Amino acid sequence: MRGVIFDGKQVRVVDDLAVRDPGPGEVLVAVSAAGLCHSDLSVVDGTIPFPVPVVLGHEGAGVVEAVGAGVTHVAPGDHVALSTLANCGTCAECDRGRPTMCRQAIGRPGRPFSEDGRPVYQFAANSAFAERTVVKAVQAVRIPKDIPMPSAALIGCGVLTGLGAVLNRARVDRGDSVLVIGTGGIGLNVIQGARIAGALRIVAVDANPDKEAVARQFGATDFLTSTKGVKDVLPTGADHAFECVGRVELIREAIDLLDRHGQAVLLGVPPATAEASFRVSTLFLDKAILGCRYGSSRPQRDIALYAELYRQGRLLLDELVTATYPVEDFEKARADAAAGRVARGVLTF
Repeated sequence: MRGVIFDGKQVRVVDDLAVRDPGPGEVLVAVSAAGLCHSDLSVVDGTIPFPVPVVLGHEGAGVVEAVGAGVTHVAPGDHVALSTLANCGTCAECDRGRPTMCRQAIGRPGRPFSEDGRPVYQFAANSAFAERTVVKAVQAVRIPKDIPMPSAALIGCGVLTGLGAVLNRARVDRGDSVLVIGTGGIGLNVIQGARIAGALRIVAVDANPDKEAVARQFGATDFLTSTKGVKDVLPTGADHAFECVGRVELIREAIDLLDRHGQAVLLGVPPATAEASFRVSTLFLDKAILGCRYGSSRPQRDIALYAELYRQGRLLLDELVTATYPVEDFEKARADAAAGRVARGVLTF
């Protein structure tokens, strides 16, 4: 079968990839569409260290082909969106409703794939850049069959992360002011999450002025090409600032642009060893800096919720898919994503 492999030096689209059958508590999914996220690019450029060779991709949707023993919530033929959260479901964090903190779901890559008899790692417990993948049952969330697969694919990462950061982590409330730095796939979902939450002022910042129209379409009330103008729009600062780029100087600006009681939520991914600085005294007005893993989400609950919001016309998904590519055109998709020419490019099989 076809798939996209990074071997530590180059990315290859191969046609001799194999995946094992699902074991107990696992699901085999025929992937229909997969979004190309900057986290995939970050593996290739070394920003996210990961063992190789690895099948890339972590934002996908498809059709269940087979299930292992004990799996009852999905069946062959069901349409599913895939999450990256291979949590155990039985530890204290899972029991508290915090599956993103499950230690069984972090840093334990498996190798269900093989190429020419050699084992290949799975990225983010998902590897959606393959015609078929095996995931834990908890990662496969049934969705209505009337949701287009390219749109459904985006729920599993960009939507969960962006909306979850707003609704689950920051808990933006009606009337709040929100600053969003970076309007790529994650930033746009933060913007529409803030709109859904009832934020009164949503200020989007992106160096590319061509992104203004789509930022406003998703819910931004104001658009700036630099953070220098934020205080003109929000004189006392923002209640919530989301850094969606992953640059340490922008993290500092997100903190500096907070109002009293404000909180900065860090969503961008800088290099693993990057360090950020800030004036400690600025935090004494009850300001906070929040990390956020995967939107602090509970995928079985949240994916179903977001799918229904989409069906009601309240959540934009189709508008995020600005380009689709057959998997053979991965290099073009990668170049377009790296250059910021697309909000989200989607690979199709």
